[in-house]
Amino acid sequence: MPNNENKPRIMRRPEPANQGQPASPRPTVRRAPPANEQAASAPQAGPNLSARQEIDLIKKENLTGRDLRIARRVAQKHGFQVTSDLDAVRVLRKNGIDPFQPSTNMLKNAANADTPAPMANLPVTVRRTEVTEPRQIDNDQRMLEVDQIQKDLVKRRRKRIAAMITKLICFVLIPSMLAGYYFYRVATPMYASFTEFVIQKADNPSLPGAGAGGFLSSSLLATAQDSIAVQGYLSSRDAMARLDDDLGFKHIFQGDDVDALQRLDSTVTNETAYKTYKKRVQIGFDPTEGIIKMEVVTPSPEMSFEFSRALIGYAEQKVDQLTQRLREDQMKGARDSYEKAETKFTEAQDRVVELQEKLGVLSPESEIAAQMALIQQLETDLQQRELEMIELQDNPRPNKTKLKVLESSIKSREGMIKKLRGQLTQGTDATTSLAKVTAELQSAQSQLLLRQELLSGSLLQLETARVEANRQTRYLSMAVAPVAPDEASYPKSFENTLLATLIFAGLFLMVSLTASILREQLTS
Repeated sequence: MPNNENKPRIMRRPEPANQGQPASPRPTVRRAPPANEQAASAPQAGPNLSARQEIDLIKKENLTGRDLRIARRVAQKHGFQVTSDLDAVRVLRKNGIDPFQPSTNMLKNAANADTPAPMANLPVTVRRTEVTEPRQIDNDQRMLEVDQIQKDLVKRRRKRIAAMITKLICFVLIPSMLAGYYFYRVATPMYASFTEFVIQKADNPSLPGAGAGGFLSSSLLATAQDSIAVQGYLSSRDAMARLDDDLGFKHIFQGDDVDALQRLDSTVTNETAYKTYKKRVQIGFDPTEGIIKMEVVTPSPEMSFEFSRALIGYAEQKVDQLTQRLREDQMKGARDSYEKAETKFTEAQDRVVELQEKLGVLSPESEIAAQMALIQQLETDLQQRELEMIELQDNPRPNKTKLKVLESSIKSREGMIKKLRGQLTQGTDATTSLAKVTAELQSAQSQLLLRQELLSGSLLQLETARVEANRQTRYLSMAVAPVAPDEASYPKSFENTLLATLIFAGLFLMVSLTASILREQLTS
């Protein structure tokens, strides 16, 4: 719908004759002619003339601005409601008042004509213009003018549409076509290998609260920090430097087969190479499942597979280093305690053997038991001999030879018993008493038993530390192993071209809206 301002005007007022010419100097103020002259020169208004026609007749009198101001003040003095200076002249004449009759008040009003009026909302002074008669137009001419206006509107719309289409072609279509040409024809195909692995903990599922759900949740919580640490390491400059030293990461992206936008210079810095590394090696961690996902993109499928394997090896080494110090500290104390207990046990055992060799006694208890048994046997035989001797002495005529033999046998057995008892408590220069031997051997054997118990406790502690260290061990479990791709994954030509088109269209829309708002603000 066209605007109201573009609607055709049926009646056109002819332009003033002096339109388009430089403004003429302000005309000099002339004195009003005498009343009889004005009355004679004023056109006579007929009884059937309308107010508009009367005003048109007054315009032809070419009254000055001073005359019109005087007429307006006279009308205000008499209390007439007028819409303009010309209307004031018409109303005064209609009521039989000559606005240009000389009088005291009129002279006073003429003297104060240049001063501002005290009343507000006064009608604006109408400047003197060349007024011509309005002309009537017929229907044919009106239709021609309407048709010409419509053609102008159509032409203006076509120009605007053509300008808009030109802007869209220049700022949206051509850049989108260039982007599509790059993605379809110029961009180097990139091959991606995908890997998924999880860091697990060697935990004991038989522990309390480590059921199916409890074990999984505790394992995820225990390995979440390790997974985040591995993710950060694989995304670091250290991993990029190791990959460059081992497989030549920079050299792969410096080849001639890589397009200019993705190729690295021969003198590339580590920071620039690291930006490319972060773009080509995408590593993410899913905390809900505890899975680390890795995507490696290279110009060659074989190198994508090799890079993935190398990064997995780096991750395994990093996982081992995370708990290595803890496991070493746990095992070191237990191992040192066991080695010390084993050394003391060996020394106590050597001491017992040394005493046995030195004293010539394998077991003092056995020696004492054997000697006591011999003494008891001798005492029993001695008592029997003494009984026989008593019985022989009770005979009035004892056999003296037999009596001497019994006395000699009793004395020898008493001497043997005394000697054996002396060996139990008293030693000689050549031998040591069994009591002393027993005391020394018992002390050494007690130390040996104590060292043996300590050795058993240290061995148990060592095994416990080994089990705990094994529980602290982390290892990688491959969920999805890397495979060399046989088809390029990037660039995604259609998606990237569509995205570029949307970006250019959005930028064009923002710039157009901004320009329209600024133009409206400047023109308003």
